[in-house]
Amino acid sequence: MLIVAIRTFVLYIIVLLSVGIMGKSELSKMSPFQFVIVFMIAELAAMPIDDPTTSLINGVMAIFTLMLLQVLISFLSTKFEWVKNLASGKPSILIEKGKINVKELKRLRIASTDLLEQLRLKNFPSFSSVEYAVMESNGQLSVIPKAEEKPLTPKDMGLTSKDGLLPMIVISDGTLYLKNLLAAGISEEIFRQKLAAAGILSYEKIFLAYYDENKAFHVYLHSENSVPFAAEVKI
Repeated sequence: MLIVAIRTFVLYIIVLLSVGIMGKSELSKMSPFQFVIVFMIAELAAMPIDDPTTSLINGVMAIFTLMLLQVLISFLSTKFEWVKNLASGKPSILIEKGKINVKELKRLRIASTDLLEQLRLKNFPSFSSVEYAVMESNGQLSVIPKAEEKPLTPKDMGLTSKDGLLPMIVISDGTLYLKNLLAAGISEEIFRQKLAAAGILSYEKIFLAYYDENKAFHVYLHSENSVPFAAEVKI
């Protein structure tokens, strides 16, 4: 009994330490890859507790190996888009500009009734009130309503409105997403000119850049001083 108690305590500390090192985001995202890692860690921790003859050191080494693998994949995902797509998958647009993407629904094996149920949970009882619906890489559904359905909309004030864009990231940690930039109808050359006018001559200085539904660009630069916050520059 004492041996089991000691093993349980040791493995509890090891698992707690491993999850802490992997980061808080691992618990909030839980992509398929991360779910497998957490599940395997739980299984590896249970084996030495259930069977006293199983080596405790081997179990600890296996847990730390999985932890290092997850940290490595997470780091590479911030540097290479293809690694992120491989490990976590890409977001899928299920409704675009008010139109249901039937092909994407079939690819993800999502029934229209299931999509409608998820929209109701997001307080959108009808497809007609949705401009964009995006299935994120972690399995959650993000919904952007049509302009006239937003709180305090121009429709409520008797004003005309125009359709907005789907906000997208253009640069993440120095990496340009050219496809997202072109989706806004802006070439890379013009985008570089806008950056140069704001005194930004290199993508490497940019931590995050995205455009909102009004095609306004928001740029966050890497911190160059002791204050660990990215400064915003609008272009």
